[in-house]
Amino acid sequence: MLLDKLVELVELKIKVYAFVGPSGTGKSYRAQMVASERNIKYIIDDGLLIKENEVIAGESAKKAPTKIETVREALFTNPKRAEEIKKAFRKYRPESLLILGTSDSMILKIRENLELPELTDTIYITDVATEEEMKAAKNMRMTEGKHVIPVPTFEIKKDFSGYILDPLQIFKSKGKDNKPYISEKSMIRPTFSYLGNYTISDSVLKDIIEHLSKKAEAIYKIARIRIEKTDQGASIYIEIIIKYGYNVMTQLQNFKKQCIREIENLTAMNVEKLQILAKGIFKEDKK
Repeated sequence: MLLDKLVELVELKIKVYAFVGPSGTGKSYRAQMVASERNIKYIIDDGLLIKENEVIAGESAKKAPTKIETVREALFTNPKRAEEIKKAFRKYRPESLLILGTSDSMILKIRENLELPELTDTIYITDVATEEEMKAAKNMRMTEGKHVIPVPTFEIKKDFSGYILDPLQIFKSKGKDNKPYISEKSMIRPTFSYLGNYTISDSVLKDIIEHLSKKAEAIYKIARIRIEKTDQGASIYIEIIIKYGYNVMTQLQNFKKQCIREIENLTAMNVEKLQILAKGIFKEDKK
């Protein structure tokens, strides 16, 4: 069985390229541009297998609780994780692959754990970035604890609920055949950070909902809020008292959309589920 898998990988004839540079110098930021210039559609970065702008296998090493665990996940030392990537190779049959790593030895370990062939070429960060650009990237990593993942935010939103997800749209004139290059990436602050761990309290989400309710003309008051948080995001249940004279269904739908939008924008917390119930109607006594 193992021999069959090895033969199958060899038959794929994957051209493997490496993109090497110290941690925090901007590899993930430039990965898609480097791949585009060489017509490479598949990238391995920090435990993820990415096809163009889509995550097709793996789990981001940046979700690991410690820096040591992050390195292990990025190297695919876990046979189960490695097999998931190899299974994707057999399914998608990539012609070429770009592996990101902090050193040549890291690239070698990834190739060995994924049973990939010898390198076709190695690109170093110094080939594509200036000293000033690398220094700026390093400064952002050290002072803000932020990391870049080379996929659009919607691709990893659920996996990184609450980790300060910021979309980055990159436009460069340099690309394959000098064509304009446009790419969206995501900036996160992972579980481990130079700035330490942090959490978002339920009371913060409740305060946001309460604030929005006070601005909504149709809502008299919030009767109850219940919040449950998981790694994938927040499940929120809200009971409201609505003012007499308003279309109940329309107001519930509008308030639901507004709550989801504001919570996700202000906290980076993914709202997995939000239910709103009109618990009662308030009619003002004109007497």
